[in-house]
Amino acid sequence: MDWEYHPVRFAADHAPELPLTYMTNGAWSGHRRFAYDLVRFAKPRLIAELGTLYGTSFFSFCQAVKDGNLPARCFAVDTWQGDMHTGYYGGDPIYEAVQSVTLREFPGIGYLVRSHFDQALAGFPDGSVDLLHIDGYHTYDAVLHDYTTWYPKLAENGIVLFHDIVVRLGDFGVYRLWEKLSGGHPHLQFPHSNGLGVLFPKGCPPTFQALLAHKDELVAHYIDRA
Repeated sequence: MDWEYHPVRFAADHAPELPLTYMTNGAWSGHRRFAYDLVRFAKPRLIAELGTLYGTSFFSFCQAVKDGNLPARCFAVDTWQGDMHTGYYGGDPIYEAVQSVTLREFPGIGYLVRSHFDQALAGFPDGSVDLLHIDGYHTYDAVLHDYTTWYPKLAENGIVLFHDIVVRLGDFGVYRLWEKLSGGHPHLQFPHSNGLGVLFPKGCPPTFQALLAHKDELVAHYIDRA
């Protein structure tokens, strides 16, 4: 297995604009090291994220691109207004904070797209997205819609990340979609930090097939370091 566990210093942890506890102890923080290593390993050309808030996942992707000197661009799509699950927070200050860190730390790498997910579709050619992260509104119908509408944008052998695959509170329904999709495609999943699903719906290249053969070891490593 050629996968590498990289040491990493996340610039976002030292950004005065961002809440440190959200970066290091939030719902997504336990997956940052995996996200970083995934980008360094897969070397995607284009990363698109649906749902960003303070940018815990987004800045992990950007950090990997920067440190690996990869020819990739990372796009964060969000209204920065919130929803019924995150709460409606009137996102100008949060958007401005994320934009400030992006421009300072990741120029030419990170780009914010302030819009609804459907409105952003036209900016991404079909087959262009190598890594798609879906972390928007978490009802079953909403996440199914996001996956279905963005699926044509996914490249051959592209990777889709789903957050919150173990959350079963209220009307959260990501776990239902994950159960259906993971039954028919190569995948791995992490049970910690609300759960992260990694799906290969358009093919799984040999490098990742070898990785999936050791997925128990991989998952255990990141759980121990969450």
